[in-house]
Amino acid sequence: MKQFLLVVMMCFAMNSFAQTEFGKKFKPIAPLNNKVAPKKVTPSVSAQAPVIKAPDLLKKPEQTLPSFSKYEIGQTKSFSMEQTNEFANPGDRVMEKMTKDLNKTLVREGLKEDDRFLVKIDKNFGEIRTKSKYFVVQYRDYISIDGDLIKATINNQMIGGIMELYSSYGQFVFNLNEGFNVFEMEAFSKGSSGGNTCEFKIYDDHGVLVRSEYWDNWDKGVKGKFVIIKE
Repeated sequence: MKQFLLVVMMCFAMNSFAQTEFGKKFKPIAPLNNKVAPKKVTPSVSAQAPVIKAPDLLKKPEQTLPSFSKYEIGQTKSFSMEQTNEFANPGDRVMEKMTKDLNKTLVREGLKEDDRFLVKIDKNFGEIRTKSKYFVVQYRDYISIDGDLIKATINNQMIGGIMELYSSYGQFVFNLNEGFNVFEMEAFSKGSSGGNTCEFKIYDDHGVLVRSEYWDNWDKGVKGKFVIIKE
């Protein structure tokens, strides 16, 4: 019993000493605040979700065409097999008009033949009376040199072959029979610029000019005839 009381008293004494020793000097330290405060983030405009407008399924969609179109809604372009110049080069129309104007000028000035006025009927140049033994015929193209060809015959016999006309004179000679002789000159071709054109002069055996004639814008195959009577 004494021992028990002794122990109780010792414990009481130690407790009193401890309270007296640390009661005035000891101040407890508060624990550190280690909790991390959350960072406040302000959402930017780009992060916002886009506004999506749902289509109205009951509304009929509007029909529009580009501003450069010349057609309107409900109009259709008529179909045609006819060739048009919708996409033609404007320069081609100018060149075509210039060509037509130039052709008209050349025809008017006598520098070009016009196919619309081709002579298609043979011509009789009449009768020639002479005592000459032969005739000399000079011939040339008096308008444009475009490849005109002629053929000459005396009493159905060809003279000198097929002859081409140039600006300078060519010539051929044929003999005359006693009595009637039929002399013909034929436009053997058309030139590249129109009908056949020819100027010719007929001389006797003394160099005297007997007849001077010409033809203008003859079609291929047209003939000019002379009846020559040798007296």
